[in-house]
Amino acid sequence: MIVYNITCKVRWSILENWLLWQKEEHIVRHMETGLFDDWRFFRLLDQDEEEGPTYIIQYFTSDLHRYEQFMIGFAPGLQRASQDKWGEGFIAFRTLMESVEGL
Repeated sequence: MIVYNITCKVRWSILENWLLWQKEEHIVRHMETGLFDDWRFFRLLDQDEEEGPTYIIQYFTSDLHRYEQFMIGFAPGLQRASQDKWGEGFIAFRTLMESVEGL
Protein backbone atom coordinates (compact mmCIF):
# COMPACT_ATOMS: atom_id res chain seq x y z
CA MET A 1 0.00 0.00 0.00
CA ILE A 2 1.31 3.43 -0.98
CA VAL A 3 0.38 6.43 1.17
CA TYR A 4 0.54 9.99 -0.15
CA ASN A 5 0.80 12.10 3.01
CA ILE A 6 0.10 15.85 3.06
CA THR A 7 0.84 17.76 6.27
CA CYS A 8 -0.61 21.27 6.57
CA LYS A 9 -0.09 23.97 9.19
CA VAL A 10 -3.17 26.21 8.93
CA ARG A 11 -3.54 29.73 10.31
CA TRP A 12 -6.39 30.28 12.73
CA SER A 13 -7.81 33.07 10.55
CA ILE A 14 -8.77 30.66 7.73
CA LEU A 15 -9.24 27.44 9.68
CA GLU A 16 -13.02 26.96 9.58
CA ASN A 17 -13.29 27.76 5.87
CA TRP A 18 -10.19 25.71 5.06
CA LEU A 19 -11.58 22.64 6.85
CA LEU A 20 -14.91 22.96 5.03
CA TRP A 21 -13.13 23.37 1.68
CA GLN A 22 -10.96 20.32 2.36
CA LYS A 23 -13.95 18.13 3.20
CA GLU A 24 -16.34 19.36 0.51
CA GLU A 25 -14.03 20.16 -2.41
CA HIS A 26 -10.33 19.42 -2.25
CA ILE A 27 -10.38 15.84 -0.93
CA VAL A 28 -13.27 15.08 -3.28
CA ARG A 29 -11.16 16.24 -6.25
CA HIS A 30 -8.32 13.97 -5.22
CA MET A 31 -10.66 11.00 -5.00
CA GLU A 32 -12.39 11.83 -8.30
CA THR A 33 -9.10 11.16 -10.11
CA GLY A 34 -9.79 7.46 -9.55
CA LEU A 35 -6.17 6.93 -8.54
CA PHE A 36 -6.73 6.65 -4.78
CA ASP A 37 -8.72 3.96 -3.00
CA ASP A 38 -9.28 5.68 0.34
CA TRP A 39 -8.32 8.66 2.47
CA ARG A 40 -7.97 9.72 6.10
CA PHE A 41 -7.94 13.15 7.75
CA PHE A 42 -6.15 13.78 11.07
CA ARG A 43 -5.34 16.64 13.41
CA LEU A 44 -1.85 16.41 14.85
CA LEU A 45 -1.82 16.62 18.66
CA ASP A 46 0.95 17.73 21.02
CA GLN A 47 2.06 20.52 18.69
CA ASP A 48 2.57 24.23 19.20
CA GLU A 49 -0.67 25.72 17.88
CA GLU A 50 0.10 29.38 18.47
CA GLU A 51 0.03 30.07 14.72
CA GLY A 52 -2.57 27.40 14.01
CA PRO A 53 -3.20 23.65 14.13
CA THR A 54 -1.57 21.01 11.97
CA TYR A 55 -3.59 18.56 9.87
CA ILE A 56 -2.61 15.47 7.93
CA ILE A 57 -4.49 14.14 4.92
CA GLN A 58 -3.49 10.70 3.70
CA TYR A 59 -4.48 9.19 0.36
CA PHE A 60 -4.07 5.45 -0.16
CA THR A 61 -3.32 3.76 -3.47
CA SER A 62 -2.35 0.25 -4.47
CA ASP A 63 0.89 0.93 -6.33
CA LEU A 64 3.50 3.49 -7.32
CA HIS A 65 2.27 3.66 -10.91
CA ARG A 66 -1.09 5.09 -9.83
CA TYR A 67 0.67 7.61 -7.56
CA GLU A 68 2.95 8.67 -10.43
CA GLN A 69 -0.08 9.13 -12.70
CA PHE A 70 -1.60 11.39 -10.06
CA MET A 71 1.61 13.41 -9.65
CA ILE A 72 1.93 13.99 -13.40
CA GLY A 73 -1.70 14.53 -14.34
CA PHE A 74 -3.39 16.08 -11.31
CA ALA A 75 -1.08 17.18 -8.49
CA PRO A 76 0.18 20.42 -10.09
CA GLY A 77 -3.35 21.72 -10.67
CA LEU A 78 -4.59 20.74 -7.21
CA GLN A 79 -1.57 22.33 -5.54
CA ARG A 80 -2.03 25.49 -7.59
CA ALA A 81 -5.73 25.63 -6.64
CA SER A 82 -4.80 25.42 -2.95
CA GLN A 83 -2.23 28.18 -3.27
CA ASP A 84 -4.56 30.40 -5.29
CA LYS A 85 -7.38 30.02 -2.77
CA TRP A 86 -5.46 30.27 0.53
CA GLY A 87 -2.16 31.98 -0.32
CA GLU A 88 0.06 32.14 2.73
CA GLY A 89 -2.71 31.03 5.09
CA PHE A 90 -1.21 27.56 5.24
CA ILE A 91 2.03 25.69 4.70
CA ALA A 92 2.02 22.18 3.24
CA PHE A 93 4.64 19.54 2.77
CA ARG A 94 4.20 16.18 1.15
CA THR A 95 5.73 12.78 1.78
CA LEU A 96 5.34 9.38 0.22
CA MET A 97 5.21 6.24 2.34
CA GLU A 98 4.90 2.53 1.79
CA SER A 99 3.14 0.20 4.21
CA VAL A 100 5.48 -2.39 5.70
CA GLU A 101 3.61 -5.63 6.28
CA GLY A 102 4.52 -8.30 8.79
CA LEU A 103 7.05 -6.42 10.91
